[in-house]
Amino acid sequence: MTDAGAKSPRQRYRAQMQAEIKQCAWQQIATAGASALSLNAIAKQVGMSGPALYRYFTSRDELITALIRDAYRSLADTLRAARHSGADLAGLAYALREWALADPQRYFLIYGTPVPGYHAPDDTTEISDEIMTMLIEAISALPVSQSTTPFDAHIENHRRWADSHSVPATTLHRALAFWTRLHGVLSLELAGHFTGMGFDPALLFADELNTLVAH
Repeated sequence: MTDAGAKSPRQRYRAQMQAEIKQCAWQQIATAGASALSLNAIAKQVGMSGPALYRYFTSRDELITALIRDAYRSLADTLRAARHSGADLAGLAYALREWALADPQRYFLIYGTPVPGYHAPDDTTEISDEIMTMLIEAISALPVSQSTTPFDAHIENHRRWADSHSVPATTLHRALAFWTRLHGVLSLELAGHFTGMGFDPALLFADELNTLVAH
């Protein structure tokens, strides 16, 4: 009897081909960017015809969606592993930076300029929500800020994106500040905008993080 959870040879082959196609896609993205992704070029690289490749991914958008999901899942798993190892907010920040530096194209696919003509399905946000949840939980462990700003009042009435978190608006504000400021530093660093300026981006990242934690 075959285990119901076991994959058949056909299923295993399909999974292997999809993985090979995605690997070729990442290579293309690293060379020319996601906007230049070509299914025909990938088909040639893996040794099949264009129509044959469509049996594995029916369109360019479906392939991009698979890559985006893989990228989000990789980051979510990285941060969750850090949390399970006892990482605090700073630990999550450094785990994020290491993940981004390890594969800048993967980072830019989910946090860079949107791919022209591509519209991600709604369910791709589910994994990104996991990432934000871990961030909000880590910030909730910090002392509650007693000062408020006009944005705190604004976000109290615009928190649909965080409805599942019963935390003060100041916590959501800190989560957004953490996400935007650290991603700002990372994006500029990975795009090479600090090259030639003569300072260490790692120290800038650390300084921004220390300011956010102490705020």
